[in-house]
Amino acid sequence: MNVVLATVSAAGHFPVAFTAVYVVGFIAAVTIGSIAWYNSKRPAGWEDKERPDFVPKVKDDHYPDS
Repeated sequence: MNVVLATVSAAGHFPVAFTAVYVVGFIAAVTIGSIAWYNSKRPAGWEDKERPDFVPKVKDDHYPDS
């Protein structure tokens, strides 16, 4: 941890592009993961819950009832 802090201190500032890549990647992962979770079969206890309006419905050719 001290090496990271020393590197940041020596450079003067943390690169904005480096931070932006991680922030955008995190947001993309959460968004894609949420869509996949809502379109998957519901876990025990969630079978009767409604899908949020902002989550698109994804059709699956293998399961005609989805």
